[in-house]
Amino acid sequence: MDYRQIPAIFVADAPGLDFLNSVATPVDEEVDWISDGEGLLAWLEQAGLVPRAALAAIRTRSTPAQLDAVAAQARALREWFRGFVQKRKGRPLAARDVRELEPLNQLLERDERNGEVVANVTNGVTTFEFRENRRWQSPESLLMPIAEVLAKLVCEEDFTHVKACEGPRCTLMFADHTRGHARRWCSMAICGNRAKVAAHRKRLKERENG
Repeated sequence: MDYRQIPAIFVADAPGLDFLNSVATPVDEEVDWISDGEGLLAWLEQAGLVPRAALAAIRTRSTPAQLDAVAAQARALREWFRGFVQKRKGRPLAARDVRELEPLNQLLERDERNGEVVANVTNGVTTFEFRENRRWQSPESLLMPIAEVLAKLVCEEDFTHVKACEGPRCTLMFADHTRGHARRWCSMAICGNRAKVAAHRKRLKERENG
């Protein structure tokens, strides 16, 4: 089976953590959905971070080697940010933590955007909206929406509720937005059910041995 045909996993309830989860072990082999340039384009489309037309244009204008190089940058960004999150999950961020985010701020400085006023007409009522458009000039521009969701994770999520799945082999992370903040698993379908089955087997074995 080609494990790369498995759809990417989006269970984190936070796009920045979904990016960290773009490498995982959904069955019994590790899958890296951004292992090459085509993988990065597919993951960005599934994540809804880049318009399909922009992805198509960049694919047309770029060589496979250029796209692979950007995918390598994305993987390096992912693993650097994973270290930042793993060190701080479960506790509030402190002011001094911003110093370690300098590589992210340097990447955000390269973003190219322009503003635009657009008119929306709904049921005969016109409203005006200020919209930001990103210029998708180069393969490297694909890193910008990723940098943005990482920045939003730091600015908008309470790191006290950023958790790692308790599954023994699971590497997935998530933001626990449940009411009592009691979420333990990446998803019930993946690790939650495995834990329930394992606990059931353990109870049966204990009864047999008891």
